[in-house]
Amino acid sequence: MLPITDNVPTRRFPVVTVSLIIANFAVWIFYELPNLDRAVNQLAFHPCEVENTCRQIDEGWEITAVTSMFMHGSWFHLLGNMLFLWIFGNNVEDAMGRIRFIIFYFLAGFAATALQTLVTLTTTPLQDHVIPFLGASGAISGVLGAYFVLLPRASVLTLVFFFLPVFIPAWVFLVLWFGLQLISSSASLQHPESGGGVAFFAHVGGFVFGLLAVRLFKSRSWVAPAYR
Repeated sequence: MLPITDNVPTRRFPVVTVSLIIANFAVWIFYELPNLDRAVNQLAFHPCEVENTCRQIDEGWEITAVTSMFMHGSWFHLLGNMLFLWIFGNNVEDAMGRIRFIIFYFLAGFAATALQTLVTLTTTPLQDHVIPFLGASGAISGVLGAYFVLLPRASVLTLVFFFLPVFIPAWVFLVLWFGLQLISSSASLQHPESGGGVAFFAHVGGFVFGLLAVRLFKSRSWVAPAYR
């Protein structure tokens, strides 16, 4: 399922969401594309940084836990993440306000990285601890969790089977999405090669953080808007 848009208007222009999208594109085009391997080695997050067992890794985890959220492995990876951020992020930003939203976004990303790192360090062999984490999907998963709490009755125009546009209730779309992450993360424990390099536990960690933390960040003055 591929989301196209939702039916929830915003009260003001989503400055933070748009700025995050621009920043992600800028990092990809101007920093990663010229030398992807060097960029990943330098500023992606490697679990071995936590154990201090990495070799030839340029930065420490305190830095890469942030920079990795702006890095991607391909155009498809980037475009998919930015589509989800645009559709769901603008409304969550509207509910939280700009300052609260940017804090929430980074904390969700940290929670996602923390869970994936814990799982990697405790369940995989040492040679896998150098495999990098990169991408905004952990933080965006937090945004999805927040959206689920704030706007469950919204509708999401979705391409089903990638060609049939259908309006789906937001709570249904997000339950299906999260269920897929749970199934995939469980499968990746049994058969690591089945994950295809996707950090499914980061998605789970980010989403759960969003579910639990959204009410701490929601503006008291926010009222769910009338749907279009």
